[in-house]
Amino acid sequence: MQATPASDDHSDAERAHRFRDFQRIRAFSEQLCEHLVIEDYGLQTVVEASPPKWHLAHVSWFYETFLLRPLLPGYRVFHPRFEYLFNSYYEQTGSGFWPRPERGLLSRPTVAEVYDYRHHIDAAMARLIADCPASDWPTVEQRLRIGLNHEQQHQELLITDIKRHFAHNPLRPAYRADLPSSPIGEPDPLQWLSFDGGLGEIGAASGTGDFSYDNEHPRHRVFLEPFALADRPITNGEYLEFIADGGYEKTALWLSDGWATVRQHGWRAPLYWEEQDGDWRIMTLAGMRPLNPAEPVCHVSYYEADAFATWSGKRLPTEAEWELVATAHPVAGNFVDGGWLHPRPAAAGDGPRQLFGDVWEWTGSAYLPYPGYRAAPGALGEYNGKFMCNQMVLRGGSCATSREHARATYRNFFYPQERWQFKGFRLAESRS
Repeated sequence: MQATPASDDHSDAERAHRFRDFQRIRAFSEQLCEHLVIEDYGLQTVVEASPPKWHLAHVSWFYETFLLRPLLPGYRVFHPRFEYLFNSYYEQTGSGFWPRPERGLLSRPTVAEVYDYRHHIDAAMARLIADCPASDWPTVEQRLRIGLNHEQQHQELLITDIKRHFAHNPLRPAYRADLPSSPIGEPDPLQWLSFDGGLGEIGAASGTGDFSYDNEHPRHRVFLEPFALADRPITNGEYLEFIADGGYEKTALWLSDGWATVRQHGWRAPLYWEEQDGDWRIMTLAGMRPLNPAEPVCHVSYYEADAFATWSGKRLPTEAEWELVATAHPVAGNFVDGGWLHPRPAAAGDGPRQLFGDVWEWTGSAYLPYPGYRAAPGALGEYNGKFMCNQMVLRGGSCATSREHARATYRNFFYPQERWQFKGFRLAESRS
């Protein structure tokens, strides 16, 4: 598939660049599924994790709904009911949506039909990028960038959802048995980094040309009291000490909702940990492996992170503290691009380590709008704004995140009880 950009001096190079991004990102979604067998595509073992074929179709639905149908003259939809089947939560599109818990109950459309749908969308998007009038290009370009970042989000979900589905299977199958692993070791001592606090600014700056979501805006001032931040995330070895000290049995360590969740689900360790004859093992995308004490602990809920912090006599950092520290450091780390698909031990070094990649880091901040935030009008305004309630902010990206998708201002958010993403945490404390 090739696209020849329309003749328009100010947008020719930009169109060609965006089209290459489109091809590359679309291809990566399908590359992630090359390791699946046909039976894997329809799995949905828990409500929060969708079937792989649903992800492949939903990201295509996004382009069809927000770009092709309104902006490509003469566009013909692939199937009139796909707008209902593959809408996720957008109420204002008018199509409604199939219930999230029942995505895995549909054997049709087949996997082959979903791939045909993707190819149909790819061909139409090539025409739109090449031929749309110059007057429409700013709108196309803006929505295309959202769509590409949206697809990268679902690439991460593809990986984490596959892991969740495979962990449900008593056979503990491997998504990729050839994934590398880190040598078993012990964590190096945790160090504390002090910061003076004071007046600073967080949030994405407007007018830079860099992509950011609406929930990263507007940039605004914050005042911080002096604080200290751990130089790396908490490790499996340190979390084992919490377990050994009865952390899951001591109600005084837990928030009320967290304690109720622990009791309801019988939690005694992070998700995917299994104790066998006194030794701990962990489910990975390469199958079961021995637990490595030096790796960052992951697949923990906000409640577990908060309980560990209380047990340690510390707290979780606020998102403002995290961002002001992270802004001073390059975005580098263990991302999906490196091919590990699992957190790695922190490398030796001075200053904060593993701010980006490896594990998303829970903060102590509720997911709320920044001062002056306004959601965009229409269905696209539902992307982030309507979820600003009852969720907590995470920062930094994980081993399943694309490197180009991470930045210091990125605000991820999940409900405090959720664990299936690669979520960890680092500690903070207030200083006088």
